[in-house]
Amino acid sequence: MAAANAPITMKETLTLTSIGINPQFITFTNVTMESDKFICVRETAPQNSVVIVDMSMPNQPLRRPITADSALMNPISRILALKAQLPGTTQDHLQIFNIEAKAKLKSHQMPEQVIFWKWITPKMLGLVTQSSVYHWSIEGESEPAKMFDRAANLANNQIINYKCDPSEKWLVLIGIAPGSAERPQLVKGSMQLFSVDQQRSQALEAHAASFASIRVPGNDKDSILISFATKTSNAGQTTSKLHVIELGAQPGKPSFTKKQADLFFPPDFADDFPVAMQISHKYGLTYVITKLGLLFVYDLETATAVYRNRISPDPIFLTSEASSVGGFYAINRRGQVLLATVNESTIVPFVSGQLNNLELAVNLAKRGNLPGAENLVVQRFQELFAQTKYKEAAELAAESPQGILRTPDTVAKFQSVPVQAGQTPPLLQYFGTLLTKGKLNAFESLELSRLVVNQNKKNLLENWLAEDKLECSEELGDLVKTVDNDLALKIYIKARATPKVVAAFAERREFDKILIYSKQVGYTPDYLFLLQTILRADPQGAVNFALMMSQMEGGCPVDYNTITDLFLQRNLIREATAFLLDVLKPNLPEHGFLQTKVLEINLVTFPNVADAILANGMFSHYDRPRVAQLCEKAGLYIRALQHYSELPDIKRVIVNTHAIEPQALVEFFGTLSKEWAMECMKDLLLVNLRGNLQIIVQVAKEYCEHLGVEACIKLFEQFKSYEGLYFFLGSYLSSSEDPEIHFKYIEAAAKTGQIKEVERVTRESEFYDPEKTKNFLMEAKLPDARPLINVCDRFGFVPDLTHYLYSNNMLRYIEGYVQKVNPGNAPLVVGQLLDDECPEDFIKGLILSVRSLLPVEPLVEECEKRNRLRLLTQFLEHLVSEGSQDVHVHNALGKIIIDSNNNPEHFLTTNPYYDSRVVGKYCEKRDPTLAVVAYRRGQCDDELINVTNKNSLFKLQARYVVERMDGDLWAKVLDPENEFRRLLIDQVVSTALPESKSPEQVSAAVKAFMTADLPHELIELLEKIVLQNSAFSGNFNLQNLLILTAIKADPSRVMDYINRLDNFDGPAVGEVAVDAQLYEEAYAIFKKFNLNVQAVNVLLDNIRDINRAVEFAYRVEEDAVWSQVAKAQLREGLVSDAIESFIRADDATQFLEVIRAAEDADVYHDLVKYLLMVRQKSKEPKVDSELIYAYAKIERLGDIEEFILMPNVANLPSVGDRLYDEALYEAAKIIFAFISNWGKLACTLVKLKQFQGAVDAARKANSAKTWKEVCFACVDAEEFRLAQICGLNIIIQVDDLEEVSEYYQNRGCFNELISLMESGLGLERAHMGIFTELGVLYARYRHEKLMEHIKLFSTRLNIPKLIRACDEQQHWQELTYLYIQYDEFDNAATTVMNHSPEAWDHMQFKDIIVKVANVELYYKAVHFYLQEHPDLINDVLNVLALRLDHTRVVDIMRKAGHLRLVKPYMVAVQSNNVSAVNEALNEIYTEEEDYDRLRESIDLHDNFDLIGLAQKIEKHELLEMRRVAAYIYKKAGRWKQSIALSKKDNLYKDAMETASQSGDRELAEELLVYFIEQGKKECFASCLFVCYDLIRPDVALELAWVNNMIDFAFPYLLQFIREYSGKVDELIKDKIEAKKEEKAKENEEKDVIMQQNMYAQLLPLALPAPPMPGMGGGYAGQPPPPMGGMGMGMPPMPPFGMPSMGSY
Repeated sequence: MAAANAPITMKETLTLTSIGINPQFITFTNVTMESDKFICVRETAPQNSVVIVDMSMPNQPLRRPITADSALMNPISRILALKAQLPGTTQDHLQIFNIEAKAKLKSHQMPEQVIFWKWITPKMLGLVTQSSVYHWSIEGESEPAKMFDRAANLANNQIINYKCDPSEKWLVLIGIAPGSAERPQLVKGSMQLFSVDQQRSQALEAHAASFASIRVPGNDKDSILISFATKTSNAGQTTSKLHVIELGAQPGKPSFTKKQADLFFPPDFADDFPVAMQISHKYGLTYVITKLGLLFVYDLETATAVYRNRISPDPIFLTSEASSVGGFYAINRRGQVLLATVNESTIVPFVSGQLNNLELAVNLAKRGNLPGAENLVVQRFQELFAQTKYKEAAELAAESPQGILRTPDTVAKFQSVPVQAGQTPPLLQYFGTLLTKGKLNAFESLELSRLVVNQNKKNLLENWLAEDKLECSEELGDLVKTVDNDLALKIYIKARATPKVVAAFAERREFDKILIYSKQVGYTPDYLFLLQTILRADPQGAVNFALMMSQMEGGCPVDYNTITDLFLQRNLIREATAFLLDVLKPNLPEHGFLQTKVLEINLVTFPNVADAILANGMFSHYDRPRVAQLCEKAGLYIRALQHYSELPDIKRVIVNTHAIEPQALVEFFGTLSKEWAMECMKDLLLVNLRGNLQIIVQVAKEYCEHLGVEACIKLFEQFKSYEGLYFFLGSYLSSSEDPEIHFKYIEAAAKTGQIKEVERVTRESEFYDPEKTKNFLMEAKLPDARPLINVCDRFGFVPDLTHYLYSNNMLRYIEGYVQKVNPGNAPLVVGQLLDDECPEDFIKGLILSVRSLLPVEPLVEECEKRNRLRLLTQFLEHLVSEGSQDVHVHNALGKIIIDSNNNPEHFLTTNPYYDSRVVGKYCEKRDPTLAVVAYRRGQCDDELINVTNKNSLFKLQARYVVERMDGDLWAKVLDPENEFRRLLIDQVVSTALPESKSPEQVSAAVKAFMTADLPHELIELLEKIVLQNSAFSGNFNLQNLLILTAIKADPSRVMDYINRLDNFDGPAVGEVAVDAQLYEEAYAIFKKFNLNVQAVNVLLDNIRDINRAVEFAYRVEEDAVWSQVAKAQLREGLVSDAIESFIRADDATQFLEVIRAAEDADVYHDLVKYLLMVRQKSKEPKVDSELIYAYAKIERLGDIEEFILMPNVANLPSVGDRLYDEALYEAAKIIFAFISNWGKLACTLVKLKQFQGAVDAARKANSAKTWKEVCFACVDAEEFRLAQICGLNIIIQVDDLEEVSEYYQNRGCFNELISLMESGLGLERAHMGIFTELGVLYARYRHEKLMEHIKLFSTRLNIPKLIRACDEQQHWQELTYLYIQYDEFDNAATTVMNHSPEAWDHMQFKDIIVKVANVELYYKAVHFYLQEHPDLINDVLNVLALRLDHTRVVDIMRKAGHLRLVKPYMVAVQSNNVSAVNEALNEIYTEEEDYDRLRESIDLHDNFDLIGLAQKIEKHELLEMRRVAAYIYKKAGRWKQSIALSKKDNLYKDAMETASQSGDRELAEELLVYFIEQGKKECFASCLFVCYDLIRPDVALELAWVNNMIDFAFPYLLQFIREYSGKVDELIKDKIEAKKEEKAKENEEKDVIMQQNMYAQLLPLALPAPPMPGMGGGYAGQPPPPMGGMGMGMPPMPPFGMPSMGSY
């Protein structure tokens, strides 16, 4: 079937390789296509990336560097889902990204691996794991929800699809698995159908499935269908079926009947199977696509076969629905993206004609609104109408394809049917059917509305319009307007009857809607007329309408000034103002006139409105001088000031301060320059200083930075206005740091009597000059001294203040200052009063009045400086009596007591509050002993030491130091730098320590001596204390100290002290002695205290005498001692002695060291005895393991067998490995056999050359490593039978196969290796590697078996590996076959052509060459066949015809000189109209003189050099060839050359036809003259007939009359007369009709003019009348209507012959 007539059209929309996709990534796992919008390709080389192809712009792919295991694009939006496995786990990490927003939407980590996933809806992902199926929504924060568990029939299946129905109530999961053993190529398909509502699954056999919905007649809801395709093999019989079943049938309602149909696979596709199914909801078709590219098309509703064809030569692995066109996309392994669509123009004729299924054709046409079934539908409609089946006829008409029956004729037909009583009229049945099916067209809507309006059922119309069941038209609106204006308006709007809509809005006075609607539809009404109309009735509405006009796109259609004048003519000032204020908001320069106008109007009439307009500042382009004058006249002085630009005008207006708001005037000053502002301020002060002072102060405050503070101050000082200066500086003071400003403010406040402000500023300000301010206030002598008090108190002028107040007899301010302001400065006040010789009573009273608030220390200091301390006695005693603990109080009181010598020692020892340092210092010059008392009480160490040293009071110093027990103090007095140290030590030894009874004091003293490094003095002291009878003779610490000091200072005394003293710390002192290398002393101490272990350690570690240690051990007989001795012997290498000592010590703790030493010394017999002892004390795996090893070393194998049979904790595997590693194979054999370590046992037996036992052990071990070791050992020993047994267990592991093969080959065992591989083919677990390796071995060593092996096991071979082997061994035939099997057609073709003697087979090569991807191979094949098989070249060229560049092929053959050889090929491809092919064939036809074929070629194919060919054959000896040349000239438009050639050969008919077709009158008339000259009268008559349109009548008659041929011209004359009489009749008719039309048009124009004149009379006289049609436009410029369609030429004629004669 030709592709153009096929019902399904295939088109290649894209090739993935053409946009940079590597062919290796065009696979099911790398390519995804979730909808017809996007293709997503995952690449892993040269780098990991994801390529997104937008099908709307496929040549602009988006490539992003992303690493993922899978990538899916959302079906409708640019959302990308990614899946990647977490390294080292079986978990998958899922992420969803919005590509446009560049944001991550969601992510989730699945606990198990997702093996398949798919977008089942735009918002939902379906996730399939090994055990379950989940749904994951991209909305919200939800995690994947489990839907169901996978059924058992899908176990070990590859999941290829997962779908859900539109309601998401039914789910289907599809997988495939390898076929049965007898037909492994026929893949088995499995399907699991799951109901969400019922939570149940059903397992079925199916390869592909899809959901659909259909409306069953009689059911008001859609039925959910599932369609699935199966292909099964049972007992050698293959069954292929398509099933369509309803899911969840609705009870009590009509249901869908189950359908099934056969899928017929051609014999060549016996093992092909369905891989995808798509449903065309648009056409109701089911597409079934197979792996090998077959397409089956079935009708969904009836399961009827519609079409089958192969759509792709390459396997298809992916499809997607193309919903918009009702087809599908398919992607094959070559990377072609194919689009299959329904051929709308041919599918219905195909079904009705080829399939002869008229019912299906009609249903398809109705369902898809397809052409091709018109005659069938009309015929069926007439039959139903004739049978009075009006309901069925109505339904057929309603569903007729492309609405062919929905015409006025059909309506008339139903109207003509008489209505039977009691029955619904057929016309209403028809309309009712149309309403249920969809929307009525315009004619149907009008006719139905007539019926409804006549029956006054307006509500039906409203319902139908709301449901969009009627097509609105102007006629329908006119009809409805008679009953409902609102409904009519809606219809007019929908019908876009603009004039009617505008008229309706005008009637309803909804003028604003007119503008909105006009803008929407692009209509231009008469705006000026509309505005005038509104203005008369609703002025505010007119304003709104005018504003809406001003906002129209393209500008206001009426000038703003004209609109304003309309309002002003009616004195509508407010409305005009409102309009102008709105339209002038943009503040454009061109609106300056209107801005001035609106301000003038309002300044004259409503000044307050003008003031508000100016206040808003919305205008800036008006006439400012004019507006300024009007503002001054209207009393708007501030506005006048703002608009005047000259200083005299401003000074004239500004003095009217009584009429100007002060704040506005202040703001105005901000607009003036500094000079003008100062001038105006002076004028205001001159005119009315008191009245305008406040304004001037405000101006100065606001603009002081602009005007200058100094200038403002000078202005106020010029007018001596301290009040103004006070107010001005008061506002500026807080922001100023200028001392002068602050002083002037204080001065102004003082002079204006603002004492409180003076007091505040002096108290708070930080910036005034205190000296200057103090002097001013003293000079001013204010009645209130508080400002001066503030200044003096803050800045330290208290003596000056006190003197000023005392001199001016202001004693109460002194009391107030001291008591309330700052009691802390009372000492300064008292001091100044004493200097001023104030009476003591006043001073005492002043002091007592303050009491505790008075700082005592400075007061005492002030009095002490003046030697008036006794003045404070009463005050201090009063404070003490009140319980004061103030140190300064008690210090002062102590000083008074010391000076008065009133029992000072009692005060110094009993008073706890005074400062010892202060009082002691006070006593040093008066009485040093009192100073020592004070310092002792306060522990003032440095002061006491200094005063005792200075006054030689060392006894007191020694007693104090001993009593203090302070280390730092001892360190200070015992410092070598202390010149009094010796004197102090003597006093300590002679007096202080003997007097002391406190051990702590003694200990502290001893410690201090030790710290000071005075050992000899310390020994002397300690001997005196310890050795002599004293209270401390038996003191434990002192004895320790004595020995330790002797060890450090005098070791010779140590042994004596050890013998004489008993109460000391023996272990500690012994350790110290060891550290001091006094080993014998240490040994004596440890012996004295029975510390035997320490004693033996001294002998062993320090004295290093093992013999003494052994003797000591024999003497004490302690295990610990023997243990120490044993360790020492072990260290010295006396292993046997050490083992004996360990045994005597019964010590098992050091077994690790003993074992190591025994192994190094090779004393395993002694080690066995020691280990047997150790086993009795502990259960250690190391001990038992070493015991076995020791038995092995001394060859006590029997003991080993007995030991391992006994309970033990030996690490037998480790022992066995150790024995094996040290070649103790017999012992290792016992161990491995006992622990059943068959792998190690096998290796051990191999070492022992016991191969049969090794094989048996390897069989039990069943380990690849063991098998390999045994196998390789057997090969080396040439035990090939045993080696083969091992090898069969190795080669089933893919990773070990190559190693075995290499081992055999390296040792030259080729036959044995081949035998091993051949045996491996029959294994149950035989894999691809075995088949491939055997193929490689055949290629290397047994070539004769290679081809048979390849053909038998082609599907189980690693073809690339075998290809390399065949290429290396030069087996070209087998190499070609392998390339074909691997789809490497380019390489196959190259191999065949390069090695044709062995590899070429014609039929095989034809199959190969059509599948190659490299185009150059096509032409290489042409050369190959031309050189080696020229007899078969046409066969190859015909196969490649659709792929070849025909021009290049022709060039190749032309250069080779064998063009005729490919004539059949060129004839076959000439339909492509290629220039080179056409010229080559024409050349061959010319040489063969085949003029018929030549003319046919010229007629059908015009792409060649016409003139060149004509010139070549115009002189040919054959007449027909010359005739062809004339024909070519005619075809090329060279009429003269063609006619001349025809005349030369007397081919008059050809000449006449050429002249007629040329359209050249001159040529035709020249041919007439030629015929007359030649006397060819019949030819003359024929030429008149043929060239009728070209020959002028007068020329023809003249030639005929002159040459006496009038009879031959008479038929021409009759025809000419008949034609022209008909034309005249038509012209007269057209003229009459034109006059009628012109008359009607004139009447219409008159009506329009009258209507416009009526509008003009309603307008005011001041406005121009609206333009009238014809005035400055109208129809004057339009051309007159055409005078009809008839031209002045002859009517059309047939190509050759007279036109038919009409009757007269």
